[in-house]
Amino acid sequence: MDQETLTKGERTQNEITEAAYQLFLEKGYHGTSMRQIGQFAGIALGGIYNHFDSKEAIFTAVILAHHPYYDVIPAMQAAQGETVEEFVKDAANRLVSNLDERLDFLKLMFIELVEFNGQHIPQIFETFYPDVLEFAQRFSINRNELRAIPAPVLVRAFLGMFFSYFITELLIGQFLPDEMNENTLDHFIEIYLHGVLLNDD
Repeated sequence: MDQETLTKGERTQNEITEAAYQLFLEKGYHGTSMRQIGQFAGIALGGIYNHFDSKEAIFTAVILAHHPYYDVIPAMQAAQGETVEEFVKDAANRLVSNLDERLDFLKLMFIELVEFNGQHIPQIFETFYPDVLEFAQRFSINRNELRAIPAPVLVRAFLGMFFSYFITELLIGQFLPDEMNENTLDHFIEIYLHGVLLNDD
């Protein structure tokens, strides 16, 4: 949203959220105090409480503001391909490429999972689910190529497959032997499209 169209209160909220975002990445959730957020944002502690009633409320705003779906979903929706296979290959490459540019997301999600037991995930999911459904409709292109699997399930499997690729690549990719790293994304795409069993046809 254009900063010029925001109210003074909305701009202040954004300043608080952005300050907290930087501090959470640097110090972690519990290592960041409300006072530090205020100092970083240049806002008095009392002023923060005029906009957020708790540090957790600020974290919720941070994770919603910085969730990569703002970039990832449009990139996936822009995927091209005359066949399902071409479309999936392009979408997978776009997804991974965008995640590679958002390494902050993994830190935020670890905070969410470890310190909040995932309690904010339903709210996050509710926010981006309509866009996921829109992407799912893209699988209806050349539907005769696909097995009778609901499109939302195909997208859930797609996200699970390529998020797992991204996370394992990020965490352990550099430690894996060459045979586990050669053309890995292509192999993940192949497994997603065709599975691991030989076709008897």
